Amino acid sequence: MSEKSELSAALKLEMVDQLSREELVKIVLTQQKLIEKLQQKLEKLQERQPSNSKTSSKPPSSDLIQKSETAKVDNSKESESESESQPKRKPGGQPGHIGKSRKGFGRVDRYQISTPEYCEHCGSPELSDAIGYSKQQVACLAALPIEVVEYQRVKCQCNECGAMVMGAPASGIVPGQDLSIDLQALLVWLGNYGHMSYEKQQEFLRELGGIDLGIGTLQATNARVADAVKPAVEELWKWAPLQANVHVDETPWCVKGVKEWLWTATGQDFCLFHAADTRSRAELETMLGHEASWCVEFR
Repeated sequence: MSEKSELSAALKLEMVDQLSREELVKIVLTQQKLIEKLQQKLEKLQERQPSNSKTSSKPPSSDLIQKSETAKVDNSKESESESESQPKRKPGGQPGHIGKSRKGFGRVDRYQISTPEYCEHCGSPELSDAIGYSKQQVACLAALPIEVVEYQRVKCQCNECGAMVMGAPASGIVPGQDLSIDLQALLVWLGNYGHMSYEKQQEFLRELGGIDLGIGTLQATNARVADAVKPAVEELWKWAPLQANVHVDETPWCVKGVKEWLWTATGQDFCLFHAADTRSRAELETMLGHEASWCVEFR
């Protein structure tokens, strides 16, 4: 019989006040042994239990280390039925949503007119008077600090060959886009380097220039600039391993509830970022190759 069972049986035989001194001593000694065993088990559990911001003085950011690197899968029938009936919405404008910014901004601060000087087809400078024009309103970053400019390209007909020609597009804008190149660059900087959310960027544009843009437009702008700079970033990754000193570091990064890792490769006058699923050496080789010499700091 175990010590726990012996103790339970002894307590059930008679009332404690009816037990002899020797029996009471035996019960106390049995209890003491059980207490010591429980204390040892408790100490082992406390050693295995990791400390976090709730159980220690560690900052909340340290809790990311303990997060799982895989997404949680809900296998319950209730969640499956809900997901089928109500599919997860994608960010940005939904199907059927009517955009607002492409219809104009409600005001024009100045006009810039481009008139053709010669025929692009035959080179003749003999052009008719304006017979039409195309217009495009673009929100530009200006000293005031944002102004809405309507760029008008005058359309003319060549008197020599009859071809239709238009004024050249203004520098700093992209046909079909509502934001100038410099304003797009500023918003991307605010979002990626300044960690400003799309909602905050909306407030920024509203306060600074009195214009309203949808979150879908801001997301498309960020994606468009990311694609534009991708070739340059790839060239930097090829150049970085050739440098004399490259410092590599990583930090946990929570993405939609899953622990990811954000790596950096830095040196004199450069800093490159690499988003990864793991903290393994394979990420280093992906970043800098197999033969590079690294200075790695793990925290």
